[in-house]
Amino acid sequence: MNTDPPFGPMSGPMSGPTSDATLSTSADGRTSLRMERGLAHPPEKVWAALTDPVALARWFPSEVTLDLVPGGAMGFHFPGDPEPGLAGTVTDAEEPRLFAFTWGADHLSWTITPDGEGSSLTLVHTFGDRPGAASFASGWHLCMTALDRLLGGGRADGGHDRSGELHESYLKRFRLDGGTVERAEGGSRVRFERQLVRPAETVWAVLSAGIEPVAGLPVPEGFTAEKVPAGPVTEVRAPNSLTYTWQPRGTVTWELGKGTGHGARLVLVQTGSEDFDTDAALAAWRTRIDRLAEELVRT
Repeated sequence: MNTDPPFGPMSGPMSGPTSDATLSTSADGRTSLRMERGLAHPPEKVWAALTDPVALARWFPSEVTLDLVPGGAMGFHFPGDPEPGLAGTVTDAEEPRLFAFTWGADHLSWTITPDGEGSSLTLVHTFGDRPGAASFASGWHLCMTALDRLLGGGRADGGHDRSGELHESYLKRFRLDGGTVERAEGGSRVRFERQLVRPAETVWAVLSAGIEPVAGLPVPEGFTAEKVPAGPVTEVRAPNSLTYTWQPRGTVTWELGKGTGHGARLVLVQTGSEDFDTDAALAAWRTRIDRLAEELVRT
């Protein structure tokens, strides 16, 4: 079961990434996303919207049960999900200033600070899946926008679905679109890991463009990148993985696995010999994956 917050496409008003959304990494390798939103409502009203299960259900991504004391149990159930949901524990409950809790392996901290006649709401979400940060940021962006609208007496579901664009904006902001070069047996490899905004079946259909890959035959063009000479397909498990050879020697592998709930997680690996031009490969695949991501947003 995927224990990440399920931030898939959500309807709601948006503009772009908030200017104060930041990522940081701790010594143990976990990532913290910090987001701040100004609200034209006093801390007591915001506190009620954060801690009352009925109010939470109107803007939070899951239904919540909780015992509002430090150490109190919490439960998260996602509407329409047959799974039993996630468990959590209240870690802080200081009315009307601080509400924090675990969510599976993640930790969420909500701090409310008076700001004139309103409040400043700061969320710090700590998690282990750094490539999922853009999904979390875009999801919380829409949740906090919905909270603001509800506090003002509006509807949380106003606007139209542009969550894919918002996701990609945060991904670029956090520089999650780059690849890495790693040592491999007999040479080097280039690796990209990127959260996408559509499920594996949709991504596969875009890549294959109606030409299903077959072992031993040329790879469909969608799975290739400019200046990476493509050989025949060696292994295919639609819609989740494909491997083919490239010249002079090496392989390219596409894998589409489970991500954050926003869509598939792409892992692309190109292996090569000791003299493999990894800089050229990084540039070629970044361009190709960016183009794929743009197409998926429009799909």
